[in-house]
Amino acid sequence: MSRFCGAVAAGVIFALFSPMLALSAEPVGQATLIRTEVSGRTGPLVVRSPVHKDERIRTSSSGLGQFIFKDGTKLAVGAGSTVVIDKFVYDDSASVKRLSIKAAKGTFRWISGNSASSAYSIVTPAGTIGVRGTAFDFYVGSNGTTAIVLLNGAASFCGPGGCRQLRQQCDCVIATRGGRMTDPSRVDRRTLQTLSNPRALPFLSGDQQLSGALGGIRTSCGLASLRQDRQERPQPQQRQERPAPQTPQQAPQAPQQAPQQAPQQAPDTPDQPDTPDKPDKPNKPDHHHHHHDWDHYGRDHHDRDHRGHDGDDDDRDRNGRHGHRSDN
Repeated sequence: MSRFCGAVAAGVIFALFSPMLALSAEPVGQATLIRTEVSGRTGPLVVRSPVHKDERIRTSSSGLGQFIFKDGTKLAVGAGSTVVIDKFVYDDSASVKRLSIKAAKGTFRWISGNSASSAYSIVTPAGTIGVRGTAFDFYVGSNGTTAIVLLNGAASFCGPGGCRQLRQQCDCVIATRGGRMTDPSRVDRRTLQTLSNPRALPFLSGDQQLSGALGGIRTSCGLASLRQDRQERPQPQQRQERPAPQTPQQAPQAPQQAPQQAPQQAPDTPDQPDTPDKPDKPNKPDHHHHHHDWDHYGRDHHDRDHRGHDGDDDDRDRNGRHGHRSDN
């Protein structure tokens, strides 16, 4: 009997400390917004679904989940992301002693709650984000590269390459798993190029829309125009696809232009028969003939005049001779 009672007591103790029972007994927060598909350890999550310590939250390639923890901390989990609620120590007040999450990959936005800054830590493959009463976005690539962008307050990032302090709004630090780390600088288009992902910061670029306090942060750090640029890029591609159906419409236009040009050139060739004007050349010999006759007439008249003068000379010679004879 004592052995039976001991076995029952051991089973109760094991059940109380079983992870599944503890998971169901210790909700540390709940979902406030779910879009498309977001799943937890027990299956798909819906609005007001509880989240628990050690729970792994995953989102689909277009999924989005917003969560609030007991101390008021807010977490947005963007598309294609995975995060684990690693540690949560509640102190029976409006704050927690310890809240730690492990971000394996994806995009996130964090807004601190009512707990002390030292109570929060966010672990990534490239290092740990230290929270200082802060709002910030962060991204974890598939290769472990991590970027953090400060929105309000202050934050730090520490990894194998040292620590960096973020103090100005829109300050950004990028760190790799191997220990390389950039100095804080303002986030811009080059940041996304370095991350090789134009949607690495979707809450700033506007690719994903948040609600409530998570969506109430007014700054976009100048990245909101990136989404507009991407929306305008497909338009030239659509214009390039339009000529394909136009090709059969342009093909019949070619024979229509050919007959239009042919009749315009055809009447030009009949204009060449004007060359028969050459028969005017016979007029030239007529004119030349008359001119010749006129010259001939002139010469005849001249000859007659010449002969007349010659006759007079002969008469004078005769008279002269006759007069000479009479004197004798």
